[in-house]
Amino acid sequence: MVARLRCPMSTITIRSATADDVPLILGFIRELARFENEPDAVKTTQEDLLRDGFGEQPRFEALIAERNDKPVGFALFFATYSTWEGRPSLYLEDLFVVESARKYGVGRALMAKLAALSVERGYQRLELQVLDWNPAREFYHRLGMGHMDEWLPYRLSGQALHALAAESKPS
Repeated sequence: MVARLRCPMSTITIRSATADDVPLILGFIRELARFENEPDAVKTTQEDLLRDGFGEQPRFEALIAERNDKPVGFALFFATYSTWEGRPSLYLEDLFVVESARKYGVGRALMAKLAALSVERGYQRLELQVLDWNPAREFYHRLGMGHMDEWLPYRLSGQALHALAAESKPS
């Protein structure tokens, strides 16, 4: 799957990532972590990405954005399921465009491709989370995405996750 868009002074290509893109994807993930002021938070390895994105049972997919044949961004996503809709949805885990390629339509091209994939697959929604200080929030609003004030994200991880899991073991 490859989509090409011609913009003034550039050509933007969106393509499906392959296993050969794993080092590139990991580099983008690390750049995103730096942007989010968490440069040391990434624990993901190339082996993790190969196993989980390109192994026997892929847990995610990724798109690579190229501007004038140079990789400049990516989107990593996976399917979720809505019990109320009775349909899957596409969840966008990460969207990142290198600073030098911003304002050229790269992010919009990635989002348009994700929307097209959602429609093609019969998904009912395209969802994501964004940090409250991230200037990309305006970008998402311009795309027509709505902020869901009434929904609050929760997370169980680390020791708390293990402690709760231990409760399920037979005594």
